[in-house]
Amino acid sequence: MNPSLRSRGARSLRVIGLVALGLALNLALKTVHAAGAPVQSVGAMNFVDADTLVIADWRGGRLHALALPPAAPGTPAYFNLKDVSAAIAQTLHTQPEKLRFEDMAVRPGSELAYVTLSVEKGRGAVPTPALVSVDTAGHVGIVDLGKAPHESVAISNPPAADKRLWRDTPEATYTVTDMAYRDGKLYVAGLSNASFASTLRVYDFPFDGATTSASVEMYHPVHNQLETRAPIRKMVIADLNGEPTLVAAFTCSPLVTIPLRELKDGAHIAAKTIAEFGWGSAPVGMVMFDAGQGPMVLLTHSHKSADLMSVTDIADASTKPGVTTPIKWPAEPTLGLKSIYVPLAGLAHLAVQDKDFLVALRRNEASGAMELVSVRKGLFLRLSDFVNEYDFADFKYGANDPWRGAHRMLRTDEGYADLAPPKD
Repeated sequence: MNPSLRSRGARSLRVIGLVALGLALNLALKTVHAAGAPVQSVGAMNFVDADTLVIADWRGGRLHALALPPAAPGTPAYFNLKDVSAAIAQTLHTQPEKLRFEDMAVRPGSELAYVTLSVEKGRGAVPTPALVSVDTAGHVGIVDLGKAPHESVAISNPPAADKRLWRDTPEATYTVTDMAYRDGKLYVAGLSNASFASTLRVYDFPFDGATTSASVEMYHPVHNQLETRAPIRKMVIADLNGEPTLVAAFTCSPLVTIPLRELKDGAHIAAKTIAEFGWGSAPVGMVMFDAGQGPMVLLTHSHKSADLMSVTDIADASTKPGVTTPIKWPAEPTLGLKSIYVPLAGLAHLAVQDKDFLVALRRNEASGAMELVSVRKGLFLRLSDFVNEYDFADFKYGANDPWRGAHRMLRTDEGYADLAPPKD
């Protein structure tokens, strides 16, 4: 055979091979997209890695794992967005009062906050689900839930559609209350339609159909009873005495531990109550981080100050028998593990932003606007939230005032560098 013909033939075969490979890849991508059921609602969410976001869909009775396009690494910076609701509403072509903020999470390594929202469409109409990203400069991006490639998995035995709480709240909205990921497993807290409704579901991830479901009971020191209905509201996974363990908080406000090895299909788990943090509040955020003093867990609440605990203290408490007696109301509202008071209150959602900062969604009490703001780990406050002696123009710092440096850092963080005390 003519060598040139042989060469052209080999090139043709390579081209055919590349075309076939491209068609196969395109088909694979279409197959991944087709595997995802339509997103009917959005609620709790969790990043399992930098490019994969799992969102709970209570209307559809599913979990959706969205494959996000790559994001550039972000440079640590402060969120100081005093009206993120207006920016999001403008991007979604609606009004701020029509937005319901469902959850917030930070994409690892990106300095991007992702927010799930329900957008009201009028009386009686089903809200439209939405997912947006927000950077520290306030730029809002939309993730098209109809086009984003995703895989979906059904949530077993969700609450019946006709069940209501407080007349107007579908019980199914609590099908998923929080999620945590570790070592190829997605742990999902929420409700089922069983008589013991408080449920922990575990999914192999990526989704392959393998799931387990266990019911949960715990002793509630405020109510003085064993409870099996109200779900876990927030949770993290920590290594306690060498054993991977779920640390979880319920409304009104017991803290419990559950070793992951107990989460077997069909099991009924008796969680160990290790603390009671007081009545009349619901957990809204639970994060774990190390700010230089060892691993810590921070639990924020809807109606009270936050509780900061070391993982070492949680581990020690988990070795003890646990709390089994009621609080002495009202003089002694807490029991068990003692936490550190942290002045973070009135938050809607909380997430770890990066190695230095936490980020919170919170409602401004005066304007009603939703804010997206950073909080420095270790200090756990925003100085600009308060007016005190240090803020008056004629105040002079003493030569050895230990707060001078902290105030300079916080004022700069929060956009008030011109008001920061000088270094000298």
